[in-house]
Amino acid sequence: MTPTDSLPPVQHFINGKWTPSFSESLIDCVNPANEEVFAQIPAGDENDVNSAVSAATDAFSNPKWANTVPAKRAKILWRFAELIDENSAKLADCEILDSGKTTFDASKIEIPIVSEIFRYYAGWATKMNGDVIDLPGNNMGLNMRVPVGVCAFITPWNFPLLMAAWKIAPALACGNTVVLKPSEFTSHTSLWLAKLGSEAGLPDGVLNVVTGTGPDVGMALVKHPNVDKVSFTGSTRVGKLIQHECADSLKRVTLELGGKSQNIIFADANLKAAVRGAASGIFYNKGEVCAAGSRVLVQREIYDEFVEGLAAMAGKTTVGHPTAEGTRMGPVCNAAQYEKVLAAIEQAKSDGARLVTGGNSLRDEVGGGKGYYIEATVFADVDPDSALAQEEVFGPVVAVIPFDDEAHALEIAHNSRYGLAAGVFTRDIARALNFAKQLRAGTVWVNTYNMYDPSMSFGGFGDSGYGRELGTHALDTYTESKSIWLNLD
Repeated sequence: MTPTDSLPPVQHFINGKWTPSFSESLIDCVNPANEEVFAQIPAGDENDVNSAVSAATDAFSNPKWANTVPAKRAKILWRFAELIDENSAKLADCEILDSGKTTFDASKIEIPIVSEIFRYYAGWATKMNGDVIDLPGNNMGLNMRVPVGVCAFITPWNFPLLMAAWKIAPALACGNTVVLKPSEFTSHTSLWLAKLGSEAGLPDGVLNVVTGTGPDVGMALVKHPNVDKVSFTGSTRVGKLIQHECADSLKRVTLELGGKSQNIIFADANLKAAVRGAASGIFYNKGEVCAAGSRVLVQREIYDEFVEGLAAMAGKTTVGHPTAEGTRMGPVCNAAQYEKVLAAIEQAKSDGARLVTGGNSLRDEVGGGKGYYIEATVFADVDPDSALAQEEVFGPVVAVIPFDDEAHALEIAHNSRYGLAAGVFTRDIARALNFAKQLRAGTVWVNTYNMYDPSMSFGGFGDSGYGRELGTHALDTYTESKSIWLNLD
């Protein structure tokens, strides 16, 4: 069986079945490894969105879902996780074709995390309890959690299946219904996810997927009067547009946006571990990570040694075809991103940053003239105010910046409009905790980087958005609090 045999039908998934698009337009799916069109998806429009939202609205009030007891929702989510594991090879094929992920990253790291997220929230479905309050007089108060309603999810192309799971699993655990708009670059695993949910026992209309572009499908969802909640992962620019559109209708909104996260390396750190952590923080998934450690702040005492070590790690990062044995970094996801990353490299050179290693396209060397391959790239002596230190590149390019002391490190770290994540490498636990408390970042890793668990919440400060995903905090974003006052006289 070839990878393209793993692709779903060229249709939306609405109301429990594959559904033709109202529009006859199609979007080409381009394999980033060779730039060949390997499939097409429907270019959905407002009519498809209306159909999907109508299905989700009906399902939300349908007793088949509305009256489903938490224990049954838990069983469905657990079965959902099992089906993800059973179909992991097919899902990995789609992720690799769509986004250029390596076989190892897709099949050994990300898809197992996806199924674990569904298991985690399966456990929570039966544990979202309310409170009983003893009120004055012969009165009793009840505080309850109830589902928000119809949730519209708009997900990015860097972690297609994972970002969908972050949103879908807690939403379903709380009893909501969903319409998902995946990126037009990476829609296939989201379509399969909806089909697996149906096989797991979700009633028709509970989980729907409409493919298409952001302007045609995403904004139609955001503006739809029957959508109660919007959760978006993507750029800060688009996040602001979504927030503006939701203001008039007072839709609930969660925004997980861009980042320019910093790894702070102190002189007392375990140098080998710090170099390894910084390399994985920027080169994992080709740097296409919202929380990528794209700024590395290094104390001057170890600066030269660290830069040398990071450059050596970058040089060992094998760039190749995603399915080739030994490949650690595949192509960036799409042509526009490829050009953006190369332009950022050239801008950094013009701004006076010192190119230590990398900086080149490997399209000819790796892909024979095709494919969006870029070397793992390290710049040193980067001006903290320059574009490379301020703007999100979303590629395998890191800016290394020296600092003098703790105060100086904190000043540079906070010289950013973003606040998504940070790393601190030091043997001094008191310093680590002190820095973690002071850093304006939603996630702070200590002596590691880019580690995730379903129980740990994720989200940002500032232009990195607001609201939290994963952990118990996600349950708050998919439920409303309802108070009931009982007069017992």
